[in-house]
Amino acid sequence: MKAIAYCRVSTTRQEHSGLSIEAQLKTIDDYIKTNEIMLLDVYMETDAGWRNDRIGLQAALADCDRLGAILLIPKLDRLSRNVAFIATLLESSVTFLFLESPHASIFELHIRAAVAEHEGKMIRERTKAALAAARKRGVELGWFGKDVTSKFNQFHAEMFACRMKPVIDGIKARGIKTVRAIVAELNRLKIPTYQKQGHKWHLNTVYKLLKRLGHKE
Repeated sequence: MKAIAYCRVSTTRQEHSGLSIEAQLKTIDDYIKTNEIMLLDVYMETDAGWRNDRIGLQAALADCDRLGAILLIPKLDRLSRNVAFIATLLESSVTFLFLESPHASIFELHIRAAVAEHEGKMIRERTKAALAAARKRGVELGWFGKDVTSKFNQFHAEMFACRMKPVIDGIKARGIKTVRAIVAELNRLKIPTYQKQGHKWHLNTVYKLLKRLGHKE
């Protein structure tokens, strides 16, 4: 059985928890050692579970569809914390295997998805409450000064580049190395650009991305 694995953390804090990338990779490794599975690739990214447009996830799904592979995921909430999104994915052409409960029925997965969504909402509410409390104590949050917009845009460009790194690394590992060829592959896989869905990749945007990631051409 051919498979592609997907791992996700929401924040750097999770690197020190049971949800760390290392812990997820160990779960995947333990499973494939005891089952007849050919692991083709692993996608890893840092992004929020409520986001449905995650670049690494979309690339993993595209590869599963292209290669006829199943998608291995350590836990359901690593896929998403959105019930509707999970339900849509479960009805797609890609087969999912959640290693925490490999024999769970569709009904059980929907229940787990509802729990994951509720937990996600609670996390966001606690974060908002903590930020509000910090502001009340006089803690300055965010950037200030004339270059606020510039710093904001730079921060998001860096975050986008981090999200794209495993995708670019995976494409290059398949022997696709020129800027023009990477542009064509990103568009073929329908990977969203910085402007999200509906926009095409172009030579200059991929060149800037590769430069930001430190890739040498």
